[in-house]
Amino acid sequence: MYGTTREEVRDFLAQKRLALVGVSRNPKDFSREMFRELRRQGYDMVPVNPAVDEVDGERSFARLQDIKPPVDGVLVMTPADQSLRIAQDCEESGITHVWFHRGTGRGAVDEEAVGFCRERGMHVVAGLCPYMFLSQAPFFHRVHGFFMKVAGTYPPKAA
Repeated sequence: MYGTTREEVRDFLAQKRLALVGVSRNPKDFSREMFRELRRQGYDMVPVNPAVDEVDGERSFARLQDIKPPVDGVLVMTPADQSLRIAQDCEESGITHVWFHRGTGRGAVDEEAVGFCRERGMHVVAGLCPYMFLSQAPFFHRVHGFFMKVAGTYPPKAA
């Protein structure tokens, strides 16, 4: 989706220190589930939400610029109208790997934010859910990927 290839997905998932921008205060929210799953799979996860002090025992940051040492990539799980500002924060922080999550609806995908990142040479994954690509993801998430393949909407190999 949005021009994303499987190689871009693999490249993003090869980064080991990731921020999740938009992680919820609600422990039962999908973003918290994603945060926990990425930690379970060995990622060094950093929560970003200005309204939260900590997430599952990890210090939460208000902005990407506050994280020390910096992260390798950012998973954006905010409403789409916040994505451009987050893309600008990524540029200011020197972060070059950005994933704009989309499960249902628009998710975090904003065409202007995606274009901003690509114009600056950032590696972008847009319009997909990481669960479909995690090696140990629960079965029903892998089924989602299977149905995307059947429908012809699964990311293609790089040209």
